[in-house]
Amino acid sequence: MSDTDRDPPRLVYVTAATGAEALMIGRSLVEARLAASVNVLGGARSIYWWEGRIEVGEEAVLVAKTRGTLVDPLIAHVRTLHSYACPAIVVLPVLAGNPDYLAWIAAETKEAGNPP
Repeated sequence: MSDTDRDPPRLVYVTAATGAEALMIGRSLVEARLAASVNVLGGARSIYWWEGRIEVGEEAVLVAKTRGTLVDPLIAHVRTLHSYACPAIVVLPVLAGNPDYLAWIAAETKEAGNPP
């Protein structure tokens, strides 16, 4: 059984108020080894309900690549850094992918409580 079978990879989707905030959060996740990498995509247009009204705004999107066992600490870490009262943080399973890349995600993230 491979590391990715025991601790499957996950993608974590997060929106942020600005590109600068997204870069700060993404860098912090990688430095803490909670994510092997983070993509920051700027220029997202969001339409959503907030406090009884429809809002439209610009946001940046982060996509973090991590392992299943690191999802809870990653979410907690994002929440401590995020400017939103209720940040969008959604975890998606990775059903398949390049085995070498998936192994790299496992190698570049830490074991729970331990460095890689």
